Amino acid sequence: MRRLAARGAAGDVGEVAAPAADSTDCAQGRSRRPPRLIDLCAIWDPGVFLPAAGWKRASGTARRRLNEAETLSSVREAQVERLEAARPCRPGSRERGPVLRMARQQPPPWVHTAVLLCLLSLTGAIEIPMDLSQPPTITKQSVKDHIVDPRDNILIECEAKGNPAPSFHWTRNSRFFNIAKDPRVSMRRRSGTLVIDFRSGGRPEEYEGEYQCFARNKFGTALSNRIRLQVSKSPLWPKENLDPVVVQEGAPLTLQCNPPPGLPSPVIFWMSSSMEPITQDKRVSQGHNGDLYFSNVMLQDMQTDYSCNARFHFTHTIQQKNAFTLKVLTNNPYNDSSLRNHPDMYSARGVAERTPSFMYPQGTASSQMVLRGMDLLLECIASGVPTPDIAWYKKGGDLPSDKAKFENFNKALRITNVSEEDSGEYFCLASNKMGSIRHTISVRVKAAPYWLDEPKNLILAPGEDGRLVCRANGNPKPTVQWMVNGEPLQSAPPNPNREVAGDTIIFRDTQISSRAVYQCNTSNEHGYLLANAFVSVLDVPPRMLSPRNQLIRVILYNRTRLDCPFFGSPIPTLRWFKNGQGSNLDGGNYHVYENGSLEIKMIRKEDQGIYTCVATNILGKAENQVRLEVKDPTRIYRMPEDQVAKRGTTVQLECRVKHDPSLKLTVSWLKDDEPLYIGNRMKKEDDSLTIFGVAERDQGSYTCVASTELDQDLAKAYLTVLGRPDRPRDLELTDLAERSVRLTWIPGDDNNSPITDYVVQFEEDQFQPGVWHDHSKFPGSVNSAILQLSPYVNYQFRVIAINEVGSSHPSLPSERYRTSGAPPESNPADVRGEGTRKNNMEITWTPMNATSAFGPNLRYIVKWRRRETRETWNNVTVWGSRYVVGQTPVYVPYEIRVQAENDFGKGPEPDTVIGYSGEDYPRAAPTDVKIRVLNSTAISLQWNRVYPDTVQGQLREYRAYYWRESSLLKNLWVSQKRQQASFPGDRPRGVVSRLFPYSNYKLEMVVVNGRGDGPRSETKEFTTPEGVPSAPRRFRVRQPNLETINLEWDHPEHPNGILIGYTLKYVAFNGTKLGKQIVENFSPNQTKFTVQRADPVSRYRFTLSARTQVGSGEAVTEESPAPPNEAYTNNQADIATQGWFIGLMCAIALLVLILLIVCFIKRSRGGKYPVREKKDVPLGPEDPKEEDGSFDYSDEDNKPLQGSQTSLDGTIKQQESDDSLVDYGEGGEGQFNEDGSFIGQYTVKKDKEETEGNESSEATSPVNAIYSLA
Repeated sequence: MRRLAARGAAGDVGEVAAPAADSTDCAQGRSRRPPRLIDLCAIWDPGVFLPAAGWKRASGTARRRLNEAETLSSVREAQVERLEAARPCRPGSRERGPVLRMARQQPPPWVHTAVLLCLLSLTGAIEIPMDLSQPPTITKQSVKDHIVDPRDNILIECEAKGNPAPSFHWTRNSRFFNIAKDPRVSMRRRSGTLVIDFRSGGRPEEYEGEYQCFARNKFGTALSNRIRLQVSKSPLWPKENLDPVVVQEGAPLTLQCNPPPGLPSPVIFWMSSSMEPITQDKRVSQGHNGDLYFSNVMLQDMQTDYSCNARFHFTHTIQQKNAFTLKVLTNNPYNDSSLRNHPDMYSARGVAERTPSFMYPQGTASSQMVLRGMDLLLECIASGVPTPDIAWYKKGGDLPSDKAKFENFNKALRITNVSEEDSGEYFCLASNKMGSIRHTISVRVKAAPYWLDEPKNLILAPGEDGRLVCRANGNPKPTVQWMVNGEPLQSAPPNPNREVAGDTIIFRDTQISSRAVYQCNTSNEHGYLLANAFVSVLDVPPRMLSPRNQLIRVILYNRTRLDCPFFGSPIPTLRWFKNGQGSNLDGGNYHVYENGSLEIKMIRKEDQGIYTCVATNILGKAENQVRLEVKDPTRIYRMPEDQVAKRGTTVQLECRVKHDPSLKLTVSWLKDDEPLYIGNRMKKEDDSLTIFGVAERDQGSYTCVASTELDQDLAKAYLTVLGRPDRPRDLELTDLAERSVRLTWIPGDDNNSPITDYVVQFEEDQFQPGVWHDHSKFPGSVNSAILQLSPYVNYQFRVIAINEVGSSHPSLPSERYRTSGAPPESNPADVRGEGTRKNNMEITWTPMNATSAFGPNLRYIVKWRRRETRETWNNVTVWGSRYVVGQTPVYVPYEIRVQAENDFGKGPEPDTVIGYSGEDYPRAAPTDVKIRVLNSTAISLQWNRVYPDTVQGQLREYRAYYWRESSLLKNLWVSQKRQQASFPGDRPRGVVSRLFPYSNYKLEMVVVNGRGDGPRSETKEFTTPEGVPSAPRRFRVRQPNLETINLEWDHPEHPNGILIGYTLKYVAFNGTKLGKQIVENFSPNQTKFTVQRADPVSRYRFTLSARTQVGSGEAVTEESPAPPNEAYTNNQADIATQGWFIGLMCAIALLVLILLIVCFIKRSRGGKYPVREKKDVPLGPEDPKEEDGSFDYSDEDNKPLQGSQTSLDGTIKQQESDDSLVDYGEGGEGQFNEDGSFIGQYTVKKDKEETEGNESSEATSPVNAIYSLA
C-alpha cells in the first residue's frame, strides 16, 4: 500500500476551487485546465501582481479561480512523510521507484510555461483595462525566421490591442509595403495579419524578404519583430552514375551522401535500393553530416547496396540517391556466417589488425562554436581492426551528467541547453587492442542577446516620475538602440520631461502629452531582441476588476491566498478586513503581498467568514468582499493493500474514504498510472474494486483516486499475479554418448511463482511416434541435466516447468538423437498360458516398449512343453504378443518360456512359467445334498464333493440354484425367479440366506470350473417357517382438530406368516418432557384408530408394528403435527374482528348468492348445460351422454391429482394401491381364512369407488366450488 498526497483544482460557476501548490515553487502545482496557466501562476506564486488585462480576458469561472489557492500544509506533508517512513519496503515487493515518482512527480510541460509567465508577472507588467484609453500593444506575431510551404497560402501574423483600436501597415525590406497594389495580398479584418493567396497563380518565392508590422493609434505606434520570410525548398538530387566501390576487406570506407541543400535541411537515412534499412552498429554507422562510415569493411557488406535518402519536412517527400555497390577484395572468399560471432573474427578471416585512426574529424584537434541555449553535438568516428571503442572526456572537469548523453554507439556526445560554463576542451578517445588515439575539440560558447531586464509598460499619474529599463546580455556584448513610435529617439521631437541614460529612459513630472510607445532594440552579430513598452499617463480612481461577493471554498489546514485585482492611477493601496472588523489583516497567520493578495498560511475553521478588500488612492476608494468557506479534507482512511493472487481467483482492493459531506465525492481507479477500464471481470463499488478471475494482464499498480471539486487523495497498491510458468526454450543437446546425453534449456518466466520442478519428456518415432513419455524429473534450480538413454532409440526431448500454480506449456522439441543398438537386456513380462478352447493353449505376454527393444526387428522366441514329462521343447518365433498352441489335452500343465531377440542378439535366458491348456465342462454333479432349515430366512447345505478328474479344469466353486415355488399364504402371488448362492473352492458345505419366510423352495447344485457349469444334482425341496412381518405400509397421522388425532395404515407388504394383530405404542411429549407410554393392540383387520388428546399443546410420537405368531416385526414411527401456537390463535381472532375481514366475507357471501341465483336459473331450464356453451366442437356418435345436446356438469379439473390426496395437515400422501388389504373389506369387518388368506369381495371396493366418484361430483358443483374457494 502506498499513500500519495496530491491535490487537484476544480470548481463550478459561482464557486472557486482552490488549486494546490507547493509552498515555494509554482512548477510543483497541478491543474487540469492548462489554457489558464497565467491565472494559476498568479495565484500560486507569492508576490505576483495580477495583470489587469489578463484578468479581463479570463472567463468568469477562471477569474473566480484566481482568488483562491490551496497547498499541502506542513502538517499534512509531515503526515505523509511519516507514513512513508513507517512502512518499509518488503522483500520481493514491487514497491520501489514508482512510489517516489508518483508522490513527487514532475509537472507537465505546461506548468513550466506557467512558471515563466509567473516570473514575467513578478516584474510588474501592469496592464490597463481595455475600457480606458491606451497605446497599442503587439499581442501576436510570426516567428523571426518564418519558413512556409510553397503549396499553401502565405500567412504572416500580426495582432495588437489598444484603445482606440490600432490600424496596421507593413514594411518589406525596410520599405513601405503597399498592400492595395497587389491583388494577391490582403489583411485580415481587425488585425494586421497578412494573407498572400496563390489560388489564382503566382510564385511564393517572389514574396521572400524581411517584413515588419506597425500597429498605430493616436497614442503611439508599436512594432513587431523583423520577420524573415523564406519559402521551403526541396531540390532534386543531381543525376549521377556511380561506379562500384572496390575496397579491401578490413579497410575503412566512407560513402558520401552530399544531399541537395534544402530549407529546412532534410533528414538523412540510408537504405538499400529495395527499401530495406541498413543495419548500423559500432562498426557501420551514419555520421551527423549524413555520410555512412565503415570502421572496417567485411565480406558480408557486399550482400546489399547502399542508397542515401533525404526526407524533406514541408513537402513530406523522400528523395533517393543512386545506390552504391560494394566490391570487397578478400583473402578468404567463403562468407561463413558462423565466423561472425567468432571471438577472433578478423584473424579467422585473415584480416590484419591495425591501430585506430580518425575518419571524422580529421587530425588531432578541431574547434567548434555553439550559441547559448542550443544543443552542442560533438562527433568522433574512428577506423581500425578490431572496431575501436569511443570514450568522451572534458579537460579539467566532468561531463555535465544532467545534460550530456551519448548517441550513435558512443560516437557522438550531445549536451543540451548549452551555457557559458560548458565551454572548454573536450576530447574523444578511440581504442582497440592494438592501441588508442585521441582528438581534442575546443568548444566556444557565444550568445545572442538575452534579456536581463526587459522594458515594461509604464503607467503614471500626471506629475509622477518613472523610468524604462532595457538591459540585455550576450557574447559579444549587445548594443542598445531606443526608438519612440517606430522612429529613432534621436530624430523624435524633444521632450524636456525625458532623459536618456544608456539603457534607461527617465521620466520626470509626466503630463498627458508624454504618452507614446517606446522600442528597445538590442543586438549583436548572432541576433537581436526587440521590445515595446508604452508610457500611459492616466488619472483614474480605484476600481475592482474581479466579480463582487465571491464564494471561495478551501480545504482545512491548507494554505490559500485571496486575490483582489484592482486598478487605479496613482496605484492604490490595498487593505484587508474580516467580518467588518476595523483592524487591518497583516501578520501572524496572515500575510499581505505587494500586489494586494492576502495569504492565509494555514486555514483553520475559525478563518471561515467574509473578507473585505479596500483599494484607496487620492481620487477615491473601492472595495470588494469574498466569502470564505472551510471544508474538511478528503482522506482515504482504509487504503488498498499489496496483494499476491493466483490466476483465476478473486481479488478485492479496499478504498474507504472520509470527505466533507457538502462536497460531491468521486472515486476512480488507475492501473499503472493510466485510467482503469472496468470490464466484465471487474466490479467497482464506492469503497472497493473487485477483480474476478484474475489474469496475468491484471498485474500492476492500482491507484485509488478519491476526489472532490476541491481536493483529492490517492493510495496505491501493487497486485502480483501468480501464473503458470512460461515454457522453457532453446533446448540444446551436448556431451553426446552411447547411453547418455546432456540436455540444457533456458527457463521461462516463473510469473511470480518460483519454479519447483522440471519434467523432461521424450518421444521416439518407431513404436509410438507422436506420443510423449515422462523420462525424468529435476529440481527447479537446475537448467541442465544428464539423461540416461536406452540403445537404439531415436530420442526427441521437451521440458515442462512446474510451479505452485501449475505446469507450463511444453517447450519446443529438441533436435533428435539416436543411440546405437544392442541385444535386449530383459524379456517380456506377464507371460501367461491359458486355454481359450478345450483343446488349445494361448500364450500371451506384455510386449516390450521402444526403450527396452535395444535394436531393430524385435521378436520373441516362444518355447513350451508338458510339465514333468522331460519331452523336448517346442519353439516358434513370434513378432506379436500372443501364440496359440493347438491339439492339446484337456487342462494339462505346460512349462512356458518367452525370450526377446533383435538383430543384435538374444536377450537373457527367460524364466519358466506354468500354464494350462483349455478346460471342458465338469462331468459330475455334487451328490447326497442335505438341507437343514436354520430359521425363517436361512438354510444350511451339505454335499459330497466330486472327484478331481471329473472337474476337467480348475475348480472355481460349488453353486446352489434355488427358487421360491409358492407361499404358504393362500392367493399370494410370488416370483419364481431363480437365484444362486456361490461357495468358492473345494468345500462340502455352505449356508443360503435371505430367504422369504413361510414359503416353499426348490434347490439344485452344480460344480463350476473356468469353462462353466457341470450337470445339476437332483432337485431338493424345503419349506421356511413363519417369520416376523415387515413394517406396516403408509402409516398416516392426521389432526382434524385440537381434541383428536386420526391414525391410518395399510397391511405389511410381506406378512411372512399369518398376521395376528398390530401393536401401537404412543407417548405425549412437550419439548423435553415425556408422558407415560400407552400400548394398544389391534386385530389384524383394523387399520384405523383415533386418539383423544389429553391437552391441546402436547405432541404425540406413535410407533406401529405388525405381529405374527413368531413376534412383532419392523416398526414404523410418526409424530403428530405441531399444534397452532397461542399467538397464532390470538392473531386469527384479531383478524376475525377486523373491519376489512368482515367486509371481505360479506363480498364473498354476496358473490355466492349471485352464483346460486344463476344456478337456479340454469336448472329451471332443464338442469343440463348445453354442449354448445361449453365447447365449439360438433358432437360425435361416440358421445352417448350428449345425444340430446347436453351433459351433466362435472369439472374434472377440480379433482385431486391421480395417485395423491390431500391430508388434513396439508401434506400430500400417496394413495393406496389397488391391491391394498383395506380395500378388500368394509373397514374392520373384512374376514380372513384360517390360513390367514383374505376372503373379502371386490364389491366393497367398487362401492367405495362409486362413493368417491359421487363425492367428487358433489365437490365440483358450482356451490361447492365457491365454498371450497372461500
